[in-house]
Amino acid sequence: MNAWFWRYVVVGSLLLAVLWCSYWWSRSAALALAGVLLLACAAGLQLGLQMLLMRRLLRRRAVALPPAAVALRAWLGEWRCALQSFGWQIPFREHAQPDALSAAALGAGPQGRVGMVLVHGYFCNRAVWNRWLSELRARGIPCAAMTLEPAHGSSMDAMVDDLDRSVKAMLRATGRAPLLVAHSMGGLVVRAWLKTLPARERAQCAAHVVTIATPHGGAWLGRFAQRLPARDMREHSAWLQQLGLPPEDVDFSCWCSSSDNIVYPPELAVLPRASVHRVDDAAHMQLLSDARVWRYCLQLNAQLQGGPDQMAGLAAGRGS
Repeated sequence: MNAWFWRYVVVGSLLLAVLWCSYWWSRSAALALAGVLLLACAAGLQLGLQMLLMRRLLRRRAVALPPAAVALRAWLGEWRCALQSFGWQIPFREHAQPDALSAAALGAGPQGRVGMVLVHGYFCNRAVWNRWLSELRARGIPCAAMTLEPAHGSSMDAMVDDLDRSVKAMLRATGRAPLLVAHSMGGLVVRAWLKTLPARERAQCAAHVVTIATPHGGAWLGRFAQRLPARDMREHSAWLQQLGLPPEDVDFSCWCSSSDNIVYPPELAVLPRASVHRVDDAAHMQLLSDARVWRYCLQLNAQLQGGPDQMAGLAAGRGS
């Protein structure tokens, strides 16, 4: 469903540009080009407005702002990421990179390996992880990503079954609890899924959870949402209150950014007792392709593969 929505947006925008040019070119080439330029910059203008709203709210709440030059680079980088994600990957490349759970896909048997289960965010699909899936497969790391698409207007609780099936498939293939990496809303789906598991199963299903720009405390922009699941991501929403804190027997790492144009202030993307990693120069979708996040997840996967002894060092650095 999400793929088709963004296909309509992309194709409709191109068609509108062609119709505009065909009508105005003979009358005023300048006006024809101006209209196409405005259409091409629409995404950037929307993201710029989000950045301005973010900075205004941070000032109001007396939260330190990144320098204007840093915010400008984050805006331009987010614009580029948005065009790649919503203009190409999500609409047209949802199944370009398959899951890698077999010896044929990985070049070696997956049994005994710690895999990664990747969970996308709101109004996206598994295509946002295409680069991760390709790189993980090249490294022989079992990996899987699902598309969370319940009926329109459903709660995040309706997405739990899709995640559960993906995790269980990873468990059958590897025999090891996977590392879960979730972007934005995906982190809340992971928490909702963990809540459904009996305590004895949680450690068998989730070795560690990394959330990237997840609105654990809600999102200020959620106040404008009128339908589920976005409405549940409002600050102090009833759904978030009911979700409560994550179980203490599953370790979390939270990545946040003071230039995030969706989840702000950055403290809303942080959980108690989690290992916190904060940056200043990456916006919401940018964090998915951030080299620091990628390196951290690779290192964490290697430490989980090594077992409890290697994980001791990571636990000692919690809350940094």
